[in-house]
Amino acid sequence: MMKLLPLLLLTISLPWTTQAFAPMKGVSVTSVATGEAIDLGEYMGQGDARTMVVFGTYAADFNAIEYAQRLRYYLPKLNEKCGISNFALILNANADAAKAMTEQVDLPTDASSASGDDVSVTLLVDKLGNAGRKFGVGQGWLPDNEDVNPYLKLFGMLWGLGAWATLPAVIGGYIGNPFEGQPWIEDALAVGQKKGRWPDNALEISSGGTVVNKFSELPLVGEWPRRPLELATLRLQSMMGISISKWKELAPDEEALDAGVLTQLGGCLVVDSKTGETLYEWKDPGICAVTNFEEVLKKLS
Repeated sequence: MMKLLPLLLLTISLPWTTQAFAPMKGVSVTSVATGEAIDLGEYMGQGDARTMVVFGTYAADFNAIEYAQRLRYYLPKLNEKCGISNFALILNANADAAKAMTEQVDLPTDASSASGDDVSVTLLVDKLGNAGRKFGVGQGWLPDNEDVNPYLKLFGMLWGLGAWATLPAVIGGYIGNPFEGQPWIEDALAVGQKKGRWPDNALEISSGGTVVNKFSELPLVGEWPRRPLELATLRLQSMMGISISKWKELAPDEEALDAGVLTQLGGCLVVDSKTGETLYEWKDPGICAVTNFEEVLKKLS
């Protein structure tokens, strides 16, 4: 009986240890830094550390931009408090578009000029969105109707069709939150202002780097952890200064459109690379409804 115990324990633990990696085994993504193909399952299983993989969307998309903005702020905190050592961001784009977008938000990656930071992101591309589909991200409205224009599908998603959380996420950006803060917003606004994106009057940034948030001066609600209009202003800044102004540079090409990336949503997965345990999992339920990294910090710290 004692001889069978190790085998029994292995049998019990096997589904658990392969849960995170098995679906991604053989899924190929491309490193923007080197141009080499990477097996996503092997990447997630390397070493003894915790690994976070963000399944982004196309480079001009709200969700992709917001993931990059949030990652920029939370990288050191996720590393120090949660023990996450490996970070990867997959974008459904070509390498040039992925690099251009992440540089717009000053996200330190292994492929950018901002990669001198202690913690950076491995930037990966998957133009047709195969990795995200394998992970099981949402496909948006009418994903199987190839006769429907993809931009019409996207318009429907803006009203919640095939993406139920879109309207709550968008409206939440206007009304704020008196209970839970999102400190990454101010950081992202500051990056946008320094790069000359409009609106450019939400913050007062001194030559010494001191920041005064104008939203904190609002009567009654200025002391809220997340003030009304604060997130909505950032999203307007990102839409005007990145999504629209850089559209030709960041937009998906015809092949990617045919693959459905315009309406494909994203997600986030954190795994223990040593054991294979899934520590955190999120699949975006709508546009602007991306991973709340404050929740990741609470769960994994």
